[in-house]
Amino acid sequence: MMLWMTVGVNTHVANAESSLGIHVDGAILVDADSGKVLYEENADKPLGIASMTKMMTEYLMFEALEEGTISWDQEYRVNGYTYAVSQDRRLSNVPLRRDGTYTIRELYEAVAIYSANAATIAIAETIAGTEAEFVKLMNAKAEELGLKDYKFVNSSGLNNKELQGMHPAGTGENDENVMPARSVAKLGYQLLKDYPEVLDTTKISRKLFREGTDDEIKMDNWNFMLPGLVYEYEGVDGLKTGTTEFAGHCFTGTATRGDKRVIAVVMNAVDTKGVGSYQARFDATRSLFDYGFSQFTEAELLPAGHQFKKQESLGVIKGKEKKVGIATKEPVSMMIRNSDKKDYEPQLVLDEKLVKDGKVQAPIKKGTVIGHVKFVKKDGSDYGFIDGQTAGTEVVTTEEVKKAGWFSLTMGAIGDFFASAWKSSTGFVKGLFD
Repeated sequence: MMLWMTVGVNTHVANAESSLGIHVDGAILVDADSGKVLYEENADKPLGIASMTKMMTEYLMFEALEEGTISWDQEYRVNGYTYAVSQDRRLSNVPLRRDGTYTIRELYEAVAIYSANAATIAIAETIAGTEAEFVKLMNAKAEELGLKDYKFVNSSGLNNKELQGMHPAGTGENDENVMPARSVAKLGYQLLKDYPEVLDTTKISRKLFREGTDDEIKMDNWNFMLPGLVYEYEGVDGLKTGTTEFAGHCFTGTATRGDKRVIAVVMNAVDTKGVGSYQARFDATRSLFDYGFSQFTEAELLPAGHQFKKQESLGVIKGKEKKVGIATKEPVSMMIRNSDKKDYEPQLVLDEKLVKDGKVQAPIKKGTVIGHVKFVKKDGSDYGFIDGQTAGTEVVTTEEVKKAGWFSLTMGAIGDFFASAWKSSTGFVKGLFD
């Protein structure tokens, strides 16, 4: 398949009940394989993202590991900033020793499992030298990934007022990270696509930080939908929770069922009384998961080698053959609602650089890409894909057509001349008797 803003006060939109019965400021559900959007509501309004921010920090960490600029065993030495933040037990943290050193792997596990904020800052400083420089990397990566309406002001997702006056240079003392649900989902989608190993850690329900030492602390994963936790849901293995006063209770969750994986994002989830809670965000996520797994299946919309009845071939210019067959290169499958298969129609889109007036010029190799097929839903209600792609496949030539020789081209040109002359003369004669 082919396919800003300064904040210091809560500016939530009203939590109206959605068609799925969830109460959120924004939500989206995405097929993790293709990026197809299965459900959305208010998905384009920038909202607080809280610790879902850490998905971007994780992405940049994995990228730095891949590039060799940092390593898992590399040690970070605690400074005054990370020590002070780590000692704030109102926040999610593993306490760091003032004179301590910690490996990137230790810090990462504390981030991915326990959403440890000081550990997140430590990773950011290791990669970029300062958190302020890391924030620049975050915003640049967001642009590169095609995220919309984002603003990153710190690496952790906290409100800057929680950073004890040491928030990154160039950001406001009450700033907080924002993005719309669609961009959060796209970030999660890219994280899973490029670095699926993140799930090896996000799926851990409980772990001891620095086990067997005086610094040992139990880390319970804030994702209470993991196996053995209070809101357990079959197949959940990630991805990142987030809670601040501004953002409310948020969650980017992912789960598998059989061969299907979906990604759900809920932002500022509340209960029927309008009260935000851990349960509200997991209940909303459960509803999205249930909807995705029960109402959608992977369906083949076109087989490989499919030919359009009204366009099975193209004309050939200067070829030994007058026509060349065309067909779909690969089958087209897509996650669609169980009852919607008949509502999608294929559209053939020819490459105007290669195809002129329905013809292509010889020589033509078998398998030459001359266009693509895209699928559209007849009533226009399809949500499309998180990365802007469309479902479809390339359309290629089914045979080789060699260029005609000089003699054949000459004779063809003479034949065309006389045919044109004959047509003109018969038209003239016919006109005499009209």
